Amino acid sequence: MRDALGLMLASVVAAVVIAGVWFWAFAPRADAAPPQTVAAARPAEPLPAEAAKLAARDNDVAVTAALSAALPVAAAAIPTPVQPKSTCANPDALGVSRVVVIDTTGGPGFGFEHFKQLDFLTDKEVVLTFDDGPWPGNTPAVLKALDDECTKALFFSIGKHATYHPEILRQVAAAGHTIGAHTWSHANLNSKKMTEQQAKDEVEKGFSAVKLALGTNPSPFFRFPQLEHNPSTMAYLGTRNIAMFSCDLDSFDFRKGSNPDKIVQTVMGKLDKTGKGIILMHDFQKHTAEALPTLLRRLKAGGYKVVQMKAKAPVQTLSEYDEALLKEMKLPTISSRPVSSVVQTVSQ
Repeated sequence: MRDALGLMLASVVAAVVIAGVWFWAFAPRADAAPPQTVAAARPAEPLPAEAAKLAARDNDVAVTAALSAALPVAAAAIPTPVQPKSTCANPDALGVSRVVVIDTTGGPGFGFEHFKQLDFLTDKEVVLTFDDGPWPGNTPAVLKALDDECTKALFFSIGKHATYHPEILRQVAAAGHTIGAHTWSHANLNSKKMTEQQAKDEVEKGFSAVKLALGTNPSPFFRFPQLEHNPSTMAYLGTRNIAMFSCDLDSFDFRKGSNPDKIVQTVMGKLDKTGKGIILMHDFQKHTAEALPTLLRRLKAGGYKVVQMKAKAPVQTLSEYDEALLKEMKLPTISSRPVSSVVQTVSQ
C-alpha cells in the first residue's frame, strides 16, 4: 500500500517538474515582443547646410509651362527621376548646370527673337542649339567638342539628312543630347508658294524621318528653317503640342566669309550684351565644328553655364507619314551582292 502511494506521489512530482521546465523554455514572456514585418520609419534627419546646397544643385529641374489659350502661362515643378551623373574626365569642364523639362502642351515658343512670353533662363545661362545635321565629319566633331566639356545641346535635324546618316544621329542620341526636327527638306515654310498642306507635310515628314533614323520618337521640339515663322503652321504645331524654337542670338556661322574666330567673336560679343540666351549654331557647318572647342572654353572662362532642355514626353508622329516614309525608303533591290564583288579595282 505504501509502495503504491509512493509511486503516485513520485509521478505527481515528475509531472510538476516537467510542466515547470516547459513553461520556462517555451511559454511567451512579457519581455519578448513578436517580430515586426515592417519597421516603423523614423523622421528623416535634416541634411547639413552644405550637403543640402549640393542636393539642391544636383536635383535642379525646372519646367516651363505651355502656351495655350486654354491654359494659363505659368511654371510648375514636375518631379522627375534623378539620373546618375556620368563621370567627366575633364575636372574643369563646362558641364551642365541644370536640366529643364518642357511641357509642350499647346505649342509654347522659346527664343526672344520671336517669342517673348517664356523667359526661363537666369543671368549667365545659355542653351546650345544646332541645326541642319546630321552631317559626316562636322556633327561628330561637334559631338567630340561637347563631350570634351561634358556638356549637352539641342539638335534640330533635317529629315532628309537623318535618312542619309541615321548612324550619326544615333550617336547624338547616345551621347545624351536632345533631338528635335527642322522639317523634311529645310524648306521655307513662310514662302508664298508654300501651301498649308505642303507646310504640314514638311513638318510631319521631318519628324517621321528623325523617328525612323533614331528608332524611337524624338522630342516635340521644332525650329522653322531660316526662322521664317508661318502663322498657320504655328497654329498647327500648337494643336500637335510641339514646342517652337527661335533663338536669343544667332552665330551667323552659315554666312559667306565665316570662320572659327569670327563665330566665337560673334557669339561672345552678343552674349556680353544680352547676358544669357539660346544660341543658334549649325552642326552642318565645318567652321562651327572648328570653332566649338574655343567657344566652349570662352563660355566657361566668362562664367556662363549651360542649361539642357528636355521634353516631358516625346512627340507622337502620325502613322500615315511613318508608313509613307517607310514605303518611300524601301527602294527596289537590284542586287544583294556586296560592292566588293561587283566593283573591283584593277589598276591604281
